[in-house]
Amino acid sequence: MAELVAKVGVKKADGYLYFVDKHGDISRAKMARAGKKGGKPEKVAKVGVKKASGYLYFVDKKGNISRAKMVRGGRRR
Repeated sequence: MAELVAKVGVKKADGYLYFVDKHGDISRAKMARAGKKGGKPEKVAKVGVKKASGYLYFVDKKGNISRAKMVRGGRRR
């Protein structure tokens, strides 16, 4: 399952998508709704997590950065 990488505790607001950007910080962008475009990303917390390949980094329910091993492969056709 997922493992905790950094304890941040970001409070999430409704209508925003929270993600770990390429610099390892937490950013958010306004979600697109009913024909309206989404917003530009803005930094919420500067963390600076070093990302390892083969892992998916995300902001969990508690506002911390977690990671999960990416599943590769699948069924051959």
